[in-house]
Amino acid sequence: MREENLILEAEFNPRIKKYVFTSLAVLFTVCIVTIPLVIVWVLGWGQWVCRLHYNALKCNLTSRHLRFSKGHYFKTEKTIPLENIQDLTFIDNPFLKWFDLRILKVETAGNSSETGADMKLIGIVDAEGFKEQVMLARDRFQEGRMQLGAVESLPSEGVIEVLKDIHASVEALRADLSQREGK
Repeated sequence: MREENLILEAEFNPRIKKYVFTSLAVLFTVCIVTIPLVIVWVLGWGQWVCRLHYNALKCNLTSRHLRFSKGHYFKTEKTIPLENIQDLTFIDNPFLKWFDLRILKVETAGNSSETGADMKLIGIVDAEGFKEQVMLARDRFQEGRMQLGAVESLPSEGVIEVLKDIHASVEALRADLSQREGK
């Protein structure tokens, strides 16, 4: 297995805590059954859960993969090979802008999910710079792979000898076949 070098570790905006807190408070309020949870959420449980969520966010860009993990109790870890990354797209909406956050959606090759993305990263500090670093790392990885493939595709001496033997056998069979047809 090839060695991976850490290129960049993403930093997340602390405003994510307020965003998650407010989003879930609104959701609890909209759902009539969960209105009693709003009181517990606002009185402290929500801040505690949001702090745990924020502290568990990690995103690393290595020379071969983009790795993301989140969640304290319900953990999610995703690893996307750089060769599968097709595009990175920004998602903005008024609610996100209110918290000065953006979503960076990672679109991958061969993804058949309804959402069209394998990974959504919310609140990365300097998201534009992170996007550029991921795209540069992907391009470097693909260029290195093509160069390695070109070197590996050159036939070695053993392969050439086998091909010469196969060619000689085919020629011998042709000569033998033409002699039989001539009789």
